[in-house]
Amino acid sequence: MTVYFIGAGPGAADLITVRGLRRLESSPVCLYAGSLVPRELLESCPAGARLVDTANLTLDEIVAELAAAHTKGVDVARLHSGDPSVFSAVAEQMRRLDVLGVPYEVVPGVPAFAAAAAALGRELTVPGVGQTVILTRTSARATPMPDGEDLTTLGASRATMVLHLAVQRIDAVVAELLPSYGADCPVAVVARASRADEVVLRGTLTDIAAQVHEAGIRRTAVIVVGRALLATQFPDSHLYSAERERSCDGT
Repeated sequence: MTVYFIGAGPGAADLITVRGLRRLESSPVCLYAGSLVPRELLESCPAGARLVDTANLTLDEIVAELAAAHTKGVDVARLHSGDPSVFSAVAEQMRRLDVLGVPYEVVPGVPAFAAAAAALGRELTVPGVGQTVILTRTSARATPMPDGEDLTTLGASRATMVLHLAVQRIDAVVAELLPSYGADCPVAVVARASRADEVVLRGTLTDIAAQVHEAGIRRTAVIVVGRALLATQFPDSHLYSAERERSCDGT
């Protein structure tokens, strides 16, 4: 058997990958992350599949489900929102499975920051404006941030920054980023990106906190900070430049 850690995407059911959907359709057991995974996806599970909502389960209970499926010799679709590579808690599950000798495969998905950029209609890396994207979060009730990864330190680069799991601390986020980015720096908050109830807020570090409070956004949102959000005066990239040498095969 195999445990498939599948990125279910940011919210819209049709943003799962073809590979992820095929793994889901063929797995007799599916563990999914509660309200973060679209219910429509569960309709793609095989008839009679065991469906387990992990929202209120501990790590030990989740691993026990995976181990039980291994004992029975049946594949498991482990659905995570977004992409398993960031803020998914997949690493701790894989570590446990390594100890147990349970095989697994990771199937990437569309991350929330990509869905947010799509909703904003912006590229996060703009020539001459910003070529670095920082994906991070803040410390609250979650695991503390490592030394040197506080917003003041990261913000010194003035790179495009995307914050997950931080909208509840929007006031603190603004206070920590203001010295580096400036009060007029563009900011966007995208809640429930790609879903029917998606909310997009646009502003600056001066007014974004007030907008968030007024809209009542407290979860399932990303904060995007950086000059790339409003950049219009920038050089064309070298990729499609007429001056770029190209081989006969077009590369």
